[in-house]
This record gives sequence, structure tokens and C-alpha cells, in this order.
Amino acid sequence: MKGADLLDPQMVRMPDFAPGVWLNADAPLRREELRGRVVLVDFWDYTCINCLRTLPYLRAWHARYQAHGLTIVGVHAPEFKFAAQETQVAQATRALGVSYPVLLDPEYESWTRFANRAWPTKHLVDHQGYIRYRRQGEGRYAATEEAIQRLLRQRDPGAALPDILPPLRAEDAPGAACYPVTPELYAGYQGGGLFGGALGNPEGYVTDGVTLYAPPERQARREGQFYLEGFWRAWPESLAYTGDGGGRLLLPYRAAGVNAVLSPSGDPVELLLALRPTEQEPLVEVRQDGASLTPSIAGPDVVFDAARRSFVRVTRPRLYELVRNDAYGFHELTLIFQARGLAVYAFTFNTCVAP
Repeated sequence: MKGADLLDPQMVRMPDFAPGVWLNADAPLRREELRGRVVLVDFWDYTCINCLRTLPYLRAWHARYQAHGLTIVGVHAPEFKFAAQETQVAQATRALGVSYPVLLDPEYESWTRFANRAWPTKHLVDHQGYIRYRRQGEGRYAATEEAIQRLLRQRDPGAALPDILPPLRAEDAPGAACYPVTPELYAGYQGGGLFGGALGNPEGYVTDGVTLYAPPERQARREGQFYLEGFWRAWPESLAYTGDGGGRLLLPYRAAGVNAVLSPSGDPVELLLALRPTEQEPLVEVRQDGASLTPSIAGPDVVFDAARRSFVRVTRPRLYELVRNDAYGFHELTLIFQARGLAVYAFTFNTCVAP
């Protein structure tokens, strides 16, 4: 976007942050203390694929513009209960290379103050404290960086700023094709609000114990649902495998890639206390269309054994990137859970492919 309409007028002032735990900061950041700097407030969650795809740009802008007067603040609003735990978020920020300040917002207090509605959302604030630009979702990175530069030049007309970053991924470049994909699917039985279960087995969700599931035949399985085989327990936000190995989850999907939020346990107490529900190796085998993945289409979290079978090792609750196909298409993903207690929370799908 070019022209003056890139920035909103000076009408809405930035609210102060709600009280909370801060990471990567010696003390809580206050609105008054940030006056005089350009501030980019990014609402995110470490299990959100769209949030994770924006992080390379946020890290680059932090490195490029901090010395020129930009402060980036990540506000972590959890999509799942485990992501409200300080230890989980701290570990994720370290693993993801997030070095700018992050405020934990487990009760959505700052989310409400900023009238936020989705992950990720960026609120760009000028040096006088007015919100001048909002961007919901991923993409439009060049426009966002241009907005950052305009506000930095309003703050300091003589600022010597670098050229706008080129696309950091091929699928962000002009000419990339983005297709309609299977919608995000949640595994738990909690209905309404953010969560709605997508279990397609005729048995449905059973919330008072362990259930033995048998999937319908292939021709009866539908996109937009997933199907279980074996013994499983339903939690409000997840489904956990309770057998001794070999439990299956079948997922028909239409996309270029697949991501899953997986965890060593679906039990909130076990996650809080960092307990391992089993001594079995926390492996989930990954197959596409009945075959093991190949290195060319495996996501970065996939590993291979000597027999060239493809797995993910679920060591902590987070998003795991499973499949990165070169082309958009229809497939069926099979996940084979090798250890008791392993849980699935959600599936997300990648829509764009490189030109």
C-alpha cells in the first residue's frame, strides 16, 4: 500500500499493558516510558502457525530498527491452557529466538484493552503514543515495514534506514499461489468459542473415560474431520492416546502442508508438573497417503529411523511442522501414536506455494 492512507490518523491512543509476567525485560514496560519511541505490539501464541510464520520478520525488524527508535513488544495470549504456563512460554521464546520483551497475557487482559480479535495482530504506535497501523494475520510484511519506517522518520526525519526487506520465504514472494485449504481443526470436545471438536468417528466424544475407536472406511472419511483407531481419552482441549502403541489418527486434508499441536500429555496437571505419563519413547509416526514421508516433503520437526520411517518426537507441548509438500493437493495423513499419553490438540494447514 502506498500513499498517506497506509497510516491511520492520530485518533486512538495506545492503552497501557495489563499487569503480568514479563520475559526478556528487567522491569514491566509502561506506556509513559515508551513515549518517544515507535512501538510495535504483536499479539501472538507460540502454537499458532500464522504467528510463527511472522516471527522471522519480527526478529529482523527488531535487529534493524531497535537502534533507530523501535521497540517491539510481544503479548503472548494463549490459545491452549498449557500455553499459559510461564515455563512453556519462556522455553518457546528461547527456542524461537525471540529476544524482544514478551508480556504473558493468560487472562486476555491486554488483549481486551487493545480490542484484539485474532492471532497474530500487530498494532503500530507512533512516538506520540497513537495507534497508527493495524495488521491482522500474516502477510503484507513490506507494507508493515514501510509503516514502521514512516513512523521512525516522523520521529527522526534524518534517520538513515535500510531498504525494505525482500521476502524471507519463497511463498511470500510476488507470484506465489495461495489456495483454499482445510480449515483449522481442534481435537478437544470443548464446544463454542475458540474450540470445536472435529472428531469424525461414529462413536463421537465420550467424556467420562477411555473409549475404543474404530474408523470408518476410507470412502466414508471426509475432509474437515479426523478419525481415530484404538483406545483414546477425550479432554476439553485434546485427545490423548491411552493404549500401548499403535494408535492411529487419520486426517483427510487439502493443502500444501500440515502442522499439528502435539503434547506429551493432555492432562493439565501432568503438564504443569512436567510429569511423563509413560516411559515409552514419545514418538508419533507420520505417513502421507499410506507411505512414510520423504526428506523432500518432511517438515523440519520430522526425523527418520534406519528403516527410513518418518517420526516426530513429542518432547513438549508445541506446534510440530509435519508435511511440506511442493504442491497443493488432497491427501490423507496418518499419525501412529507409539506411546501412552501422547495428545493431539489441533491441526493447521499451509495454503501458499512458491511461484
